[in-house]
Amino acid sequence: MMGQQRAVGPIRVAIVGPESSGKSTLARDWSRRLRELGMSAAWVEEYSRAYYADRPYVSSLADIEAIAAGQLAAERRAAEAGAEILLCDTTALTCKIWAEVDHGQASDALLALYRPRDYALTVLACPDIPWEPDPLRSHPTQRDWLLELHRQELARQGIAAVELAGAHEARLARAMAALLPLLAA
Repeated sequence: MMGQQRAVGPIRVAIVGPESSGKSTLARDWSRRLRELGMSAAWVEEYSRAYYADRPYVSSLADIEAIAAGQLAAERRAAEAGAEILLCDTTALTCKIWAEVDHGQASDALLALYRPRDYALTVLACPDIPWEPDPLRSHPTQRDWLLELHRQELARQGIAAVELAGAHEARLARAMAALLPLLAA
């Protein structure tokens, strides 16, 4: 994709977008589909879920920094385990936007973890599906605004994200089609 470079190692795919836009479902099903095709793919789950599994949901800059670092550590573990394709269910981009929305800015420590060019492909999930309540979701009426914040930041970074909208199977087919050129490289 324009503005993105293929690094040595696994193909890293960033799956980003507002809350309740189908990122986790896409990542899970996409990794399953790739494995069914005989490819070594790993779903790197959204680290915030593990982070808040045994603590109350509080959004401090320190928490967001820890989540971004945990997300990157999970990516490293998946790469070290030998996966050739990493489907990253969110990235530090989400943490950057989260910090800006909830705290007015992203810290220098968080910005140091934000490396959008580490991904060979970025897909942006659109919130055109029903919002589902979840203890870690807090912006049910602001998803379109959050989508626009993602678009603006990706554009600022020169990342040409593939937008995924519509029914799940259509999203999955578009995601697969976007990945195919990277597999042939």
